[in-house]
Order: sequence, then C-alpha cells, then structure tokens
Amino acid sequence: MRWALVKVCIAVTTMVVVAFAVPLALVVGEMARDRAFAGAERVASSVTPVLVVTDDREELRRALASLPRGLDERVAVYAPPGRDGGAAQLGTRRVPEDDLRAAAPLQGATVLEVAGGFALLQPVFTTSGTSVVEVFVPEEETTGGVTTAWLVLAGTGLALVAASVVIADRLGTRMVGATERLARAARELGAGRLAVRVPVEGPTELRWAAAAFNSMADQVAQLLSNERELAADLSHRLRTPLTVLRLNTASLGDGDAAEQTRAAVAQLEREVDHIIRTAREHRTQPPGASGGAVCDASEVIRDRMAFWAALAEDEGREVRLAGVEEPVRVPVARPDLAAALDALLGNVFRHTPEGTAFAVDVHRGSSGDSVIVLVSDAGPGIDDPDAALRRGHGDGGPGSTGLGLDIVRRVAESTGGDVRIGRSVLGGTEVRILFSLRVTPADGGTGRRGRRGHGPERGHGMRRRMRRE
Repeated sequence: MRWALVKVCIAVTTMVVVAFAVPLALVVGEMARDRAFAGAERVASSVTPVLVVTDDREELRRALASLPRGLDERVAVYAPPGRDGGAAQLGTRRVPEDDLRAAAPLQGATVLEVAGGFALLQPVFTTSGTSVVEVFVPEEETTGGVTTAWLVLAGTGLALVAASVVIADRLGTRMVGATERLARAARELGAGRLAVRVPVEGPTELRWAAAAFNSMADQVAQLLSNERELAADLSHRLRTPLTVLRLNTASLGDGDAAEQTRAAVAQLEREVDHIIRTAREHRTQPPGASGGAVCDASEVIRDRMAFWAALAEDEGREVRLAGVEEPVRVPVARPDLAAALDALLGNVFRHTPEGTAFAVDVHRGSSGDSVIVLVSDAGPGIDDPDAALRRGHGDGGPGSTGLGLDIVRRVAESTGGDVRIGRSVLGGTEVRILFSLRVTPADGGTGRRGRRGHGPERGHGMRRRMRRE
C-alpha cells in the first residue's frame, strides 16, 4: 500500500510537471528567438535614419562604423543609385539577390535562413527609392540561454517529483503503519492472544477500524470467558450424580460387570475433572495443538483397544489390530489422540449392530512424512460422509451429537493432516486419519504427561486396570 501511494504520487506529479514544463520550455525557446530578432531590428532601426537623410556612401560607412564593435560586421546596406549614379552596397551580403529584391517592396521586416544563422531584412523607403538593411543573426543567439533554462526546468521538475515521493512516503507510512498494526493484532487475536489491542491512531477511517477491532476483541474475550465458565459450571454439576454412582458401585460386589462399571465411573470422573481444569486454565488451543506434544500412536491405540476389547467380547464383535508392533510417533498430545480414538470406536459400538466386526490399522506414509490410522467396520456405513464431518450434524443415527467426527477432524488438522470417510474392505465405514509429520515438535516429548493425566492407565484388560486402581 505504501509503495502504491508512492507510485500514484510519482505518476500524478510527473504528469503535472510534463504538462507545465514542456509548454514552458517551448515558450523559453520562442522567447530567446524573439529576443535575438528584436535586437536585430533595433540595430536595423539605428541605421534607418541615416538612409533617410542621405544616400552618400561615405556617410553610410561612417554610420556603420559607429555601431558597437562586432555589429558592424553583421550589418549590410543596399541603397538605390545615388548622385554618382551607382547603387550603394556596404558590408558583407549573405542574402541572394533574388531574395533581396523580393524583400524590398515589403512593408515590414523579413527573416530568412542563411548559412550559420538568420538574416533580417528591413526595407527603408526614401526619396531616392527603397533601401534594404540586412542584419545577420547567428544561430547561437537564437538559442542563447535556452539550454540553461531547460536544465533549470528539468531540475525543478525532478525536485517536485522527489518532494512528492517524500511526502507520499510520509503519508503512506502513517497509513500503512496503522494498517500493519491492525493486521498484526488480527493475526495475534486469531492465534489466541485475547489481550491484544490496537492503538487508536492514524487516519480517521483506520481509527474507526481500530476502535471496532478493540470492541470486537473485548466481546470475543468476554464470550470465551463466559463459555469457559459455563463449561466448568456444567461439568461441576455432574459431580453430584457421579458421587452417587461411585457410592452405588461400591455395593455391586465382585464380578466383571461390577469392575467394568466401577472403571467406567472412575474414567468419567477423571474426564469431568479434566474438563473443569481445562476451562479454568482458559485453554484456547484446539485439540491437538498442545504446544509441540508428541506421543506414541501405537501405544495409545493398544491402550484404547484394550479398553474397548472387553465390551467387544461381550457383544461378540471380532476385533483386528495391525501395524502397532513398533512405536509410531505423531505430533499430537496423548489425551487428544485417545479422545479421537474413543470417539471413533464409540461410534462403532453405538451405530452398528452387536456382532459387527471392526479393525484398527496403522500405516506409515510412503514418503515417511505422515502416519495413517484406519478405523473400519462391517456395519451399514455412512450415507453422507461430508455431512458427517460437519460439526453438530452427525450421521443422523440415534444418540448422535455430531461432535465425535469433528473432534477427530480437528486433531488431524492440527498436524496439517485431514480425515476422510469411505467404504472399508469389511463392507462398512472406513475412517482414514492422516497425521502429517512435516512439522516436528521442538520438545520431542514422549507423551508421558498424558499418561499421568486423565484417562485409564495402560493395561491389558479391564479387570487388570481395576486391580491397579
């Protein structure tokens, strides 16, 4: 924008300078030419009285000799025959005889181009006839001072253009500076720094924009604060029924079902606590944007599959797990990856009939810069995959909130990857999660913090986890 303003000022000033300087330069040339010919006419006029008074050659010579030094050599006189019967011709003639005869009858001065300059012919009418005074004007006199004047005009024009550039640059700096501050503040606000504000300065329109931006930022910060408090308050309300559930599970006795119930209540309690802590800490990062965290996807997948294996066994579902024999690191926090997997596996149990098989496969990208996780099932599939990925839409099935697949999508996109839904080899739905490895986390974390956080500890079955608790 700043350079655009400078270019506009250069163009406008250049056009103005050209519009005035070119005609003025032509006028200067004409003035120099007119000045030279006017001087020649004055010289001719100084000789005219002598021609009117006398036609004596000696008198004419003395009149020419009285002219300023140098002018006498540029003046020639052609007089009609005098008392001695011969025509008088004094000085060096530069005009051909025919042109001289043509100029004699004219009423005014005539300018002819000759070698080395111009000749001004001034007819003088006397009682003896018509005389002609020739004054030679060198070409350098007709252009004297023109070059200097043109240089002065050119310098003035360049100075005006340079001054306009400086002024435009100063004005542009004032405007561009305010615009850059507004753009920088918008980027910082988009990055989650809600305390950023813009100084209200600059041109009137930019001051209005800065004031509107600050007002918008205040409203955004207030709305986010209200949402966090609401999430914390709503999560805190769940503590009472969770406490009742925990007390009731103590009276269930022993058995796999009792242990599974107690484990589920414990996990639910940890999730609620995590939501409350996250809301109170004013976390603004999206899922997966965990400040350079990294985790072992194979370990997380084995852990979550072990968690869901007990329920799969109860419902008679065949489970297949592949590609998790070796560590596979992805730039995602362990809790976020676990939440994404739980959302997908929960959808399998929620939206497919009992006995439907499912599988989880992990693949490395062919170029080594990505990791692909495939969650597939043998269920009825999803009719509208694009709609299923839209937040709040869901797949239309009973109990669908439309948030699970959106959570998965945001986790994948936080690494630069994506999520796609297609038809699996089992005949049902295949959810393909692509994690990009192009941006390597700086801390090289191992995901241990996630293991110390919420969620069930790693184990090989529901009963073993409950015993450790």
